[in-house]
Amino acid sequence: MKVELITYTPDADKLVAAAAKLCYAKSDIDTLMDKLTPEKVESFLKLLGDLGHESPIEHASFTFGIEGVSRTLLAQLTRHRIASFSVQSQRYVDKSGFEYITPPEIAAIPEAKAIYEETMANDAKAYDSLREILIKKHTETFMSDGMTAEAAKKAAEKKANEDARFVLPNSCDTRIIMTMNTRSLYNFFRLRCCNRAQWEIRKLATEMLRLCRSAAPLLFAGAGPACYKGACSEGGMSCGKAKEVRERFKNL
Repeated sequence: MKVELITYTPDADKLVAAAAKLCYAKSDIDTLMDKLTPEKVESFLKLLGDLGHESPIEHASFTFGIEGVSRTLLAQLTRHRIASFSVQSQRYVDKSGFEYITPPEIAAIPEAKAIYEETMANDAKAYDSLREILIKKHTETFMSDGMTAEAAKKAAEKKANEDARFVLPNSCDTRIIMTMNTRSLYNFFRLRCCNRAQWEIRKLATEMLRLCRSAAPLLFAGAGPACYKGACSEGGMSCGKAKEVRERFKNL
């Protein structure tokens, strides 16, 4: 897995503090940034946290580049609706020789790993065979419609991808660019940094949080799983390790 913070709102901490100042102080736009010292910025962000007033934090957004993750993760990720996603298309991109993600629990058991790798090899072989058959058929059809051989082959390859991709596994790798505002990220981290989250998206969320804290330390100081700054939200399904979790995210 590779995660990069591609770009983010400059001076995100200060921008959010300015939005908070507008809400709670008699300032106009021209003087809004005046006297916003680091101490004042920290004070306004603490005020927002104490009040649970999260709308000002929506003004700061963060864009991540993500690769080496599975389509399984993608299905979970896109449930977070207040975000923008650009995803590598299996329709336009030839996935011959695709890379795949192996769950750690499978990788740890030689017998399970062997079965898994054999399945991935069979899936790759099936994809290539289907694609070859479809390309041949579509090329002939396009040429009979008057296309040149070169144009027909190019169009046939794209059309073949559309149907051959149906045999690709959930473990097939993908690449994503994702943008979220800070409020959406808070929610994402509360849910996905939790020990109860699935291992792959938890790994992603934890790395994203580390990058966010580096870029805007005050803004994300309290971000993390629900139990990091409050009570566990999992009820009877709690992992029971809140103390350990708090320590880990304190030192992230």
